[in-house]
Amino acid sequence: MKTLQFREAVCEAMSEEMRRDESIYLMGEEVAEYNGAYKASKGMLDEFGAKRVIDTPISENGFTGIAIGSAMNGNRPIVEYMTFNFSLVAIDQIINNAAKMRQMSGGQFNIPIVFRGPTASAGQLAATHSQAFESWYANCPGLKVVVPSNPADAKGLLKSAIRDNDPVIFMESEQMYGDKGEVPEGEYLIPLGVADIKRKGKDVTIVSFGKIIKEAYKAAETLAEEGIECEIIDLRTVRPLDYEAIFESVKKTNRLVILEEAWPFGNVSTEITYQVQNQIFDYLDAPIVKINTADTPAPFSPNLLEEWLPNSEDVVKAVKKVLYRD
Repeated sequence: MKTLQFREAVCEAMSEEMRRDESIYLMGEEVAEYNGAYKASKGMLDEFGAKRVIDTPISENGFTGIAIGSAMNGNRPIVEYMTFNFSLVAIDQIINNAAKMRQMSGGQFNIPIVFRGPTASAGQLAATHSQAFESWYANCPGLKVVVPSNPADAKGLLKSAIRDNDPVIFMESEQMYGDKGEVPEGEYLIPLGVADIKRKGKDVTIVSFGKIIKEAYKAAETLAEEGIECEIIDLRTVRPLDYEAIFESVKKTNRLVILEEAWPFGNVSTEITYQVQNQIFDYLDAPIVKINTADTPAPFSPNLLEEWLPNSEDVVKAVKKVLYRD
């Protein structure tokens, strides 16, 4: 094991795969000369050269289309967006070309491509730079959606995403790039679509993913002081979603709280809520509670932003609600 920052784990995953397979390359704004906007590609230009680490113009629609065409011709591009908010400029390419090409070509074309970059809020970046797009992209058949929450998962999942023959949306967080964690050395992959139980417990299941899961960890520590044992599941992959891991946990705890940094209407937690009540309703001893952001664009004001985002206190209240202790 070795200690890496999140950004270093991302860089190591891409570099290892590029050494293994010459058809893999990285492209995006400032990924080369500047070593990446968040230094997630530091040193890669020096190692792989300008033909495989490519600085692009500020034209997401253009370079996304080029990468998709390249994938159709046998390459395996990694496309970095400075933020997934900017992927909206290229969403026609992602949805109508990358996601649908395999079906529309009758299986003649695979699109082995990774679209990666930061998602959700990152402090005072205001409404148009603070959006969570996991449920948006997960809604589209043909795309896989991955949201790691720590350096080890980031490396293992990104390597699997790069090797996958389907387009993968790989979402990170600006506020996690400096996070440090233990990462296994050597060949290390995590299969897509497999959730991970980060904390064992018997009283309530908490499901989350991405950086907001840290609030679940804080809440679990607080609740443990009161004798309440929380089981925390990190989805890691939003699509395909590991429903069985959730079902097995809820069968044990009989209660479910879902924490997601997203607007409350029609999101990942909404889908989980439906599937649990549809598949294992008889195991529930309380209504499911889901915790989301406020139903407004993200505010710029730090005081308002603090109120807008879910936090550990919200999780504590939700757990006590499903335990009928509120």
